Amino acid sequence: MDNTGAKKTCCESVRDFFTSAKFLIYMGHALSTWGDRMWNFAVAVFLVELYGNSLLLTAVYGLVVAGSVLLLGAIIGDWVDKNPRLKVAQTSLIVQNCCVILCGILLMVVFQFKEQLAELYNGWILTACYIMVITIANIANLASTATSITIQRDWVVVVAGQDSSKLADMNATVRIIDQLTNILAPMLVGQIMAFGSHFIGCGFISGWNLCSMCLEYALLYNVYQKTPALAIKAGQKDQELKQLSTQKELENGQSPEESSQPLMNETAVVARSDSPKQKGCCYQVTEPLRTFKAGWVAYYNQSVFFAGMSLAFLYMTVLGFDCITTGYAYTQGLNGSVLSLLMGASAVSGICGTVAFTWVRKKCGLIRTGLISGIAQLSCLMLCVVSVFAPGSPFDLSVSPFQDVYAHLIGDKGPLPEVDHSLTSLIGNFSTDAPPEQQPPLQSYMSVSLLFAGVIAARVGLWSFDLTVTQLIQENVIESERGVINGVQNSMNYLLDLLHFIMVILAPNPEAFGLLVIISVSFVAMGHIMYFRFAFKSLGSRLLLCCSPEQKAESEDSPSLPTTV
Repeated sequence: MDNTGAKKTCCESVRDFFTSAKFLIYMGHALSTWGDRMWNFAVAVFLVELYGNSLLLTAVYGLVVAGSVLLLGAIIGDWVDKNPRLKVAQTSLIVQNCCVILCGILLMVVFQFKEQLAELYNGWILTACYIMVITIANIANLASTATSITIQRDWVVVVAGQDSSKLADMNATVRIIDQLTNILAPMLVGQIMAFGSHFIGCGFISGWNLCSMCLEYALLYNVYQKTPALAIKAGQKDQELKQLSTQKELENGQSPEESSQPLMNETAVVARSDSPKQKGCCYQVTEPLRTFKAGWVAYYNQSVFFAGMSLAFLYMTVLGFDCITTGYAYTQGLNGSVLSLLMGASAVSGICGTVAFTWVRKKCGLIRTGLISGIAQLSCLMLCVVSVFAPGSPFDLSVSPFQDVYAHLIGDKGPLPEVDHSLTSLIGNFSTDAPPEQQPPLQSYMSVSLLFAGVIAARVGLWSFDLTVTQLIQENVIESERGVINGVQNSMNYLLDLLHFIMVILAPNPEAFGLLVIISVSFVAMGHIMYFRFAFKSLGSRLLLCCSPEQKAESEDSPSLPTTV
């Protein structure tokens, strides 16, 4: 009988877990990120294919996306703060998926009738289709930003309750889901496009988002029903209290005849209080600008301002598995299969970082976890600095990093160097079908090996640090400002990301990549110096008392998550 009871208890615990709000959030996030990763991978491939294997449309799309989030991040966050949670989640979910579906259908039409569209009105119809694709895809990305803010930065905090350890575990699980989908989703859609066609790939992504939207909608609604705290926001509570106090003042200060009609009097007071705000069309037109300014001012006044800035500075780097590092790897003789293995190792390293975050946080506390993660990341990135001067490195200060840009802008037709140092030509040299003996052999792979060893190892500290700053913002920003603060944080991230692309545009030749590595490590170091300033200001001399019994107790008995400051 005891064994039967134990089995029932075990089965009930398993059932409770799979029906809990926490698990439902994981499922919804997995579906959402899977669709996002497939679309982000595919849209870049589609745009390259549409424009004759040129990166122009992809570059324009990236610039539009980054600029939109940079300008509208605070406004999106303010909208998240001022509206009910369920409405925000459902609206952003529907807008995002409908835009992806519409964009997929439009791309299918373009792929199917591209030649006919190019002949209409001298190709202006096709150009209009390109503009529509980029515009709709940008709207989808903005809606995805709103979804990320409201679910990962707000709903997760409410579902975790007042338990900091539970919040850390949920953040780590969400990040592991991100890492896995970042590997598997592009692989799936890539195979579909490889064995099928781009037309089939567009149709598959549109169908996936249609089904995913319905499932995510149901999951979010169930989470909302299982977590009553999601129904009330701090801003809504304050508004209700103000209305109650206004009603009491009316009843106490007005005559019996007036107090017998409280609703009418309250309406009049609300109308009078709103009348100063109704200042005409100009006031309403400039409202987004005031929201933008207020969001950045609020971000600057946060106690975690330097922690957020430190995370943003980590985006100013070429030491990641993006198109820049991949292109440089090709110039150094690495093929696609080796790069895919390196990307897999990078993902495994990132997952190890999320696991390490939960363990170190329990031992040393949240703020010290960020300090330890920063030291680990910087230590690993020293390998990248060493790779600049290692055998096989193309680093050459005698070659001007602005040589290619200057030649294109001025249009110099004079004599060129004997060796073409442009990144495109070097990639072409390594991708040519010429016999191996005609290709210039590399002296050594030591430099590129050290570079990627440092990048992969640094992912452990990077993702642990990212989780630390994320939870610091979650715990220290009041509930009524979570949206706008996280929106501004996204804007800061995109701003530094834009700067790193501009840096590469100014110095695109491989000989200057070593200089970009040194600049990147310098920005990472500056970011962690900012974090050290925040940590020392928060803990003072107790910052280095990592594993003392006092700090262990402090970590276990962490304060509850604040809703007001």
